[in-house]
Amino acid sequence: MKAAILNEFGPVENFEIVEVPTPKPGFREVLVKVHATSINPLDFQVRRGDYKNELQLPVITGHDVSGEIVEVGPGVQNFKIGDEVYYTPEIFKGQGSYAQYHAAHESIIGLKPKNISHLEAATLPLAAGTAWEMLVTRAQLKINQSILIHGGAGGVGIPTIQIAKAIGATVYTTARKVHHQFLTELGADYVIDYQSEDYIAAIQRLTNNKGVDVVIDSIGGNTLSDSGKILSQLGQVITLVDIEKPQNLIEAWGKNATYHFVFTRQNRNKMDEITKLVQSNKLKPILNRVFPLSEIGKAHSLLETKAGDPNFYGKIGIEIQ
Repeated sequence: MKAAILNEFGPVENFEIVEVPTPKPGFREVLVKVHATSINPLDFQVRRGDYKNELQLPVITGHDVSGEIVEVGPGVQNFKIGDEVYYTPEIFKGQGSYAQYHAAHESIIGLKPKNISHLEAATLPLAAGTAWEMLVTRAQLKINQSILIHGGAGGVGIPTIQIAKAIGATVYTTARKVHHQFLTELGADYVIDYQSEDYIAAIQRLTNNKGVDVVIDSIGGNTLSDSGKILSQLGQVITLVDIEKPQNLIEAWGKNATYHFVFTRQNRNKMDEITKLVQSNKLKPILNRVFPLSEIGKAHSLLETKAGDPNFYGKIGIEIQ
């Protein structure tokens, strides 16, 4: 099979498209013909070496799969040949998704929603799976609660807005002005232009100084400490970002706040719930650009530099033939 091999950590030129052996499914594993994958910040972080102690080179990376089962291993109970499935491969364990075939344990895969394409489905497993982990598993977000989602136009922000709205929360988010109409159409109740307005002052004004029940941080910087200023009593902060330096959380202490640090986990139940949301039109994948596997380096470069493009939002898909 063809695969994008990462021979050394560093620039995108370190990817090489080569022929490698097709994996064989083991006990309770299925072999999936990969039709599509997508690019996440985790992907370029892995490529440049942020997690080099977790991986052994050369390696096939990639964290989203949408495809069709072509072989089932012994003991598989829930899937059959021909099933269309999607999932996130076990992170830092074995082969990733930048290949024509992938073997996965049946406990982490879900049936692909029938109303979207493989390219659209491939935008969801890691991003929407992370959103589900944050909102449902950790925050246990409830109807009529309020939530601030930083970076609403990002790959994780887009499904987080939609899932929070499906739960019945009041959704605040930050984004550039150019993205406000789009995010409102997705379900955001209030969109704050972080470039022209202090989001802390905006939240206090919009909530009559009550604050929000949950803050989702995919930005980093001082977000952890600043979040305490806009939390309601017993509020929660959920972050995906490594802490680069110590932060003073005195404001959060005064609110009896809870902090969650999330590195998403894989399981079939989560994928099944995401499928239900997609098929009921409560969660819409947003596909921005598509590249072939042979241009995986270009796709990585685009995502890494998208901060300079105010019109970029959503996910980058990779078509695998």
